[in-house]
Amino acid sequence: MTGPRVVLIGPMGAGKSTVANRLGGLWGVSVRDTDADIEASEGRAISDIFVDDGETYFRAKEREAVALALREHDGVLSLGGGAVLDPTTRELLVGFPVVFLEVGLAEAVKRVGLGTGRPLLLGNVRAKVKALLDERTPIYRGTATHTVNTDELSPAEVAAEIVRLLEN
Repeated sequence: MTGPRVVLIGPMGAGKSTVANRLGGLWGVSVRDTDADIEASEGRAISDIFVDDGETYFRAKEREAVALALREHDGVLSLGGGAVLDPTTRELLVGFPVVFLEVGLAEAVKRVGLGTGRPLLLGNVRAKVKALLDERTPIYRGTATHTVNTDELSPAEVAAEIVRLLEN
């Protein structure tokens, strides 16, 4: 099967973008982020898409971006935190090496700060992050071929663990 060398999934604050860049450097491959793809194709920030067109519109664009990236990209692919909520996207990921970057509530809240630019976190950040983790963690686990808990690890350590998992 052609396609990404690895697909990173997980909630906001798990370190997907940072770890993706580290893996790309370690392997000497390109890195692609579907959120960045959507922003580029729409010519605006994801937070603006949510406000102007709503979550349903964004999720449709996200589904299209993931499908395209799985067909075109052969490096490290990082998906937006909610991408795997879509059953079609989960089906498309079958057969690819998918790593769930797991993060606990306290660490996630610390990493995302006040949620600036994160439309799903408007209001009580801790409560919103907890609700997202409660809803999505079982889906992430069910989609992933491997899970790495990032709470006590540096991005370099997370990347090294992913390399170890995928090359053994």
